[in-house]
Amino acid sequence: MNNALIHRVLATDDGIAALALRLPVGVIFIAHGAQKLFGWFGGYGLEGTGQFFASLGLQPGVLMALLAGSAEFFGGLALVLGLLVRPAAAALCFAMLVAIFAVHIGKGFFLDKGGYEYALALCAAALSLLFSGAGRLSLDRAISGSR
Repeated sequence: MNNALIHRVLATDDGIAALALRLPVGVIFIAHGAQKLFGWFGGYGLEGTGQFFASLGLQPGVLMALLAGSAEFFGGLALVLGLLVRPAAAALCFAMLVAIFAVHIGKGFFLDKGGYEYALALCAAALSLLFSGAGRLSLDRAISGSR
Protein backbone atom coordinates (compact mmCIF):
# COMPACT_ATOMS: atom_id res chain seq x y z
CA MET A 1 0.00 0.00 0.00
CA ASN A 2 1.14 3.55 -0.65
CA ASN A 3 3.07 4.92 2.36
CA ALA A 4 1.87 8.47 1.63
CA LEU A 5 -1.75 7.32 1.87
CA ILE A 6 -1.11 5.47 5.13
CA HIS A 7 0.63 8.54 6.56
CA ARG A 8 -2.28 10.80 5.56
CA VAL A 9 -4.81 8.46 7.18
CA LEU A 10 -2.86 8.18 10.44
CA ALA A 11 -1.28 11.65 10.68
CA THR A 12 -2.52 13.89 13.45
CA ASP A 13 -1.34 16.76 15.60
CA ASP A 14 -0.49 16.97 19.29
CA GLY A 15 -3.74 18.68 20.28
CA ILE A 16 -5.86 17.51 23.19
CA ALA A 17 -9.19 18.54 21.63
CA ALA A 18 -9.56 15.40 19.51
CA LEU A 19 -8.84 13.23 22.57
CA ALA A 20 -11.50 15.08 24.56
CA LEU A 21 -14.00 14.47 21.75
CA ARG A 22 -13.15 10.92 20.71
CA LEU A 23 -13.28 9.30 24.17
CA PRO A 24 -16.89 10.13 25.14
CA VAL A 25 -18.17 9.86 21.56
CA GLY A 26 -16.42 6.52 21.19
CA VAL A 27 -18.03 5.20 24.39
CA ILE A 28 -21.45 6.35 23.16
CA PHE A 29 -20.99 4.54 19.85
CA ILE A 30 -19.69 1.38 21.56
CA ALA A 31 -22.81 1.28 23.75
CA HIS A 32 -25.19 1.81 20.83
CA GLY A 33 -23.41 -0.79 18.72
CA ALA A 34 -23.51 -3.29 21.62
CA GLN A 35 -27.28 -2.78 21.82
CA LYS A 36 -27.66 -3.69 18.16
CA LEU A 37 -25.13 -6.54 18.04
CA PHE A 38 -25.44 -8.20 21.44
CA GLY A 39 -28.64 -6.92 23.03
CA TRP A 40 -26.63 -5.31 25.84
CA PHE A 41 -27.79 -2.19 27.71
CA GLY A 42 -31.45 -2.85 26.96
CA GLY A 43 -30.94 -3.35 23.22
CA TYR A 44 -32.73 -5.85 21.00
CA GLY A 45 -29.75 -7.65 19.50
CA LEU A 46 -29.36 -8.49 15.83
CA GLU A 47 -32.73 -10.19 15.38
CA GLY A 48 -34.81 -7.47 17.02
CA THR A 49 -32.84 -4.64 15.45
CA GLY A 50 -33.00 -6.44 12.11
CA GLN A 51 -36.79 -6.64 12.33
CA PHE A 52 -36.94 -2.92 13.13
CA PHE A 53 -34.64 -2.07 10.22
CA ALA A 54 -36.70 -4.25 7.87
CA SER A 55 -39.86 -2.41 8.97
CA LEU A 56 -38.16 0.81 7.87
CA GLY A 57 -37.38 -0.66 4.45
CA LEU A 58 -33.70 -1.28 5.21
CA GLN A 59 -33.47 -4.76 3.70
CA PRO A 60 -32.24 -7.32 4.53
CA GLY A 61 -32.85 -6.17 8.08
CA VAL A 62 -30.43 -8.43 9.94
CA LEU A 63 -27.59 -7.61 7.53
CA MET A 64 -28.29 -3.89 7.87
CA ALA A 65 -28.37 -4.27 11.67
CA LEU A 66 -25.05 -6.13 11.54
CA LEU A 67 -23.48 -3.39 9.42
CA ALA A 68 -24.82 -0.54 11.56
CA GLY A 69 -24.00 -2.28 14.83
CA SER A 70 -20.51 -3.18 13.65
CA ALA A 71 -19.82 0.36 12.44
CA GLU A 72 -20.96 1.74 15.80
CA PHE A 73 -19.30 -0.84 18.07
CA PHE A 74 -15.98 -1.24 16.27
CA GLY A 75 -15.89 2.37 15.09
CA GLY A 76 -16.46 3.52 18.66
CA LEU A 77 -13.71 1.18 19.85
CA ALA A 78 -11.39 2.65 17.21
CA LEU A 79 -12.16 6.15 18.48
CA VAL A 80 -11.42 5.19 22.08
CA LEU A 81 -8.13 3.55 21.09
CA GLY A 82 -7.25 6.28 18.62
CA LEU A 83 -6.67 3.67 15.92
CA LEU A 84 -7.67 4.39 12.31
CA VAL A 85 -9.76 7.28 13.57
CA ARG A 86 -10.35 8.88 10.18
CA PRO A 87 -11.80 5.76 8.49
CA ALA A 88 -13.80 4.93 11.64
CA ALA A 89 -15.16 8.47 11.80
CA ALA A 90 -16.19 8.30 8.13
CA ALA A 91 -18.10 5.06 8.74
CA LEU A 92 -19.75 6.49 11.87
CA CYS A 93 -20.77 9.70 10.12
CA PHE A 94 -22.28 7.67 7.27
CA ALA A 95 -24.17 5.47 9.78
CA MET A 96 -25.60 8.58 11.45
CA LEU A 97 -26.66 10.05 8.11
CA VAL A 98 -28.53 6.82 7.36
CA ALA A 99 -30.15 7.00 10.81
CA ILE A 100 -31.16 10.61 10.25
CA PHE A 101 -32.74 10.02 6.84
CA ALA A 102 -34.18 6.53 7.42
CA VAL A 103 -35.53 6.96 10.94
CA HIS A 104 -35.56 10.48 12.35
CA ILE A 105 -36.06 13.11 9.63
CA GLY A 106 -39.84 12.78 9.52
CA LYS A 107 -40.13 13.31 13.26
CA GLY A 108 -38.66 16.80 13.31
CA PHE A 109 -35.55 18.10 14.99
CA PHE A 110 -35.97 17.49 18.72
CA LEU A 111 -35.00 14.22 20.38
CA ASP A 112 -38.04 14.09 22.68
CA LYS A 113 -40.21 13.66 19.57
CA GLY A 114 -37.87 11.08 18.00
CA GLY A 115 -36.15 13.74 15.91
CA TYR A 116 -32.68 13.83 14.46
CA GLU A 117 -30.83 16.22 16.81
CA TYR A 118 -28.86 13.49 18.64
CA ALA A 119 -27.86 11.65 15.47
CA LEU A 120 -26.86 15.00 13.95
CA ALA A 121 -24.67 15.82 16.96
CA LEU A 122 -22.96 12.42 16.73
CA CYS A 123 -22.50 12.88 12.98
CA ALA A 124 -20.93 16.30 13.56
CA ALA A 125 -18.56 14.86 16.19
CA ALA A 126 -17.52 12.08 13.83
CA LEU A 127 -17.07 14.56 10.99
CA SER A 128 -14.84 16.70 13.20
CA LEU A 129 -12.66 13.67 13.97
CA LEU A 130 -12.57 12.78 10.29
CA PHE A 131 -10.96 16.16 9.60
CA SER A 132 -8.76 16.46 12.70
CA GLY A 133 -7.49 12.94 13.19
CA ALA A 134 -6.99 11.23 16.54
CA GLY A 135 -4.91 13.82 18.39
CA ARG A 136 -2.79 13.21 21.45
CA LEU A 137 -2.55 9.82 23.16
CA SER A 138 -3.63 7.81 20.13
CA LEU A 139 -2.34 4.72 18.40
CA ASP A 140 -2.54 6.60 15.09
CA ARG A 141 -0.06 9.15 16.42
CA ALA A 142 2.25 6.45 17.79
CA ILE A 143 2.19 4.42 14.55
CA SER A 144 2.65 7.40 12.22
CA GLY A 145 5.39 8.97 14.32
CA SER A 146 3.64 12.36 14.10
CA ARG A 147 5.34 15.07 16.10
